[in-house]
Amino acid sequence: MKKTLLLCFIHGFKGGDDTFGNFPEHLRALVSHALPKVDVATITYPKFETRGDLGECVGRFREWLQDKVVDIEVQKFTSSPMIDPSVRVILCGHSMGGIVAADTVLAISSEQPISSAPEATTFMFPYIQGILAFDTPYLGIAPGVVAHGAEGHYNTATSAFGALSEAASMFGWGASGQGKSNKDLKKEEAPKALPSTGGAMETMAAVQRGDAAAAPAWQRWGKVAMFAGAAGAVAAGGAAAYMKRDQITEGWTWVGSHLEFVGCLMRGEELKKRLLSVVKLEEDQGLGFADMFTSLGAAAADKSGKLSSGLVGEQRTFCVLPKSGVRKLFIKQVNDAATDETQAHMSMFYPRDNPGYYNMSEQAKDLVVRWATNDWYESSTGEIDALEV
Repeated sequence: MKKTLLLCFIHGFKGGDDTFGNFPEHLRALVSHALPKVDVATITYPKFETRGDLGECVGRFREWLQDKVVDIEVQKFTSSPMIDPSVRVILCGHSMGGIVAADTVLAISSEQPISSAPEATTFMFPYIQGILAFDTPYLGIAPGVVAHGAEGHYNTATSAFGALSEAASMFGWGASGQGKSNKDLKKEEAPKALPSTGGAMETMAAVQRGDAAAAPAWQRWGKVAMFAGAAGAVAAGGAAAYMKRDQITEGWTWVGSHLEFVGCLMRGEELKKRLLSVVKLEEDQGLGFADMFTSLGAAAADKSGKLSSGLVGEQRTFCVLPKSGVRKLFIKQVNDAATDETQAHMSMFYPRDNPGYYNMSEQAKDLVVRWATNDWYESSTGEIDALEV
């Protein structure tokens, strides 16, 4: 019987069917060429609600995967799919999808039949051959993701504050008039002569050619309009919020449900326990495991400002990395085009945005081939058939 290696892709928080782009088919082609004795198929978990209890999400995914594997076993006329399955699965999870994959494997492996036979400890259905994670924060999200993001917001806020200060001085707000004597104020109140026509024409020409320094402040009133509009929006938003308070309450419930899903990233001890449990399966039962994490390269070399550097140093990764021991299972993927951690995290499956895409694909292929090259693979026989899943 020709056996099947199933590559199952799981997206992360708020992801969808398009998270992986063409990567699943690209990886399938590479693995299929390297493992000609088996059929290599891909499936992608449909877009799901990334909210509520993580355990419930894992349960739904596991049921879906089991149905897919059973369908293939029936199509292959496997005589004993539970005892000697012809299908083995590689779970490929991006971001939170890698955590869903890990919890699925841990749940399946914990359900062992009551038997004294040694082989009973390796019973698993569906049989998971490995977990190939992509930028999954098994130990949490790196502080730099927040720090460097805060730096960008700080720079934006600084620019906005400067514009507001200019607008304030233009209308005589603020402290520019404090400390002046009545005599000085009277001098300022004296009417000034109208500018000559020549001076006005020179000012208009300066504005047209973009010479902001030569133009008076009142001709740059657009910045004031922006802040006035923002203030009006806040006031209008307050009234609308009261009118739609029921919908807002429902919205906060929705937000809370999503935060519950990603809340596991805040529980440090739980994260460590999960990772160590997966590593134990890797050591005891031969489960393949690796996390291919993103790291910023050339495009971000000049982006480490004082705020971010002072807080978290120069390391620019999306995930917190282990310092020793299991560190060898985390494989660095440098993105020389991304300018921040989140961009690298979201674009790793798109060659246009990730110059290291093809190198990552080759490394992923090598991992899958190594994990699947075993007695199960060598026992695969039969003609190559097209497989639809």
